[in-house]
Amino acid sequence: MQERIPWNQYFMLQASILSMRSTCQRLAVGAILVRDQRVIAGGYNGAVSGDDHCIDVGCYMVDSHCQRTIHAEMNAVLQCAKFGIPTNGAEVYVTDFPCLQCTKMLLQAGITKIHYLRNYHNDSYAMQLLQKKKVTVQQVKIDDQYLEDVGQITQEN
Repeated sequence: MQERIPWNQYFMLQASILSMRSTCQRLAVGAILVRDQRVIAGGYNGAVSGDDHCIDVGCYMVDSHCQRTIHAEMNAVLQCAKFGIPTNGAEVYVTDFPCLQCTKMLLQAGITKIHYLRNYHNDSYAMQLLQKKKVTVQQVKIDDQYLEDVGQITQEN
């Protein structure tokens, strides 16, 4: 009998798949908020609903940052706010280490654990804040076995 996929692999794969919805040309990021082993929200980086997307009209750059893009973590937390879902005590699975602004937002939202796939400009002040607030930070690499399993499932259908 085949073993079930571990939770951290399952949620990181979901964040990775969600990143494929990104409309950012510079970096595709996905984030999943989880509480009690259940997904409560997901987000990817892209424009405000109804606005132009970077993939259609290009990035709106100021000081080397795209002003059009809302980060994946923020979109997930805002989805919870929009639908009245509490985030206190939740965990986030995100494809790229959160920027300083997203780290601060996640802390204010009560996120207790940050699971990330790739390092991305890991900010030293963000790391200090995470340590001070005793937030668990864990890098989760997707095991090739599960990528192969997903490939086999899609090829069979």
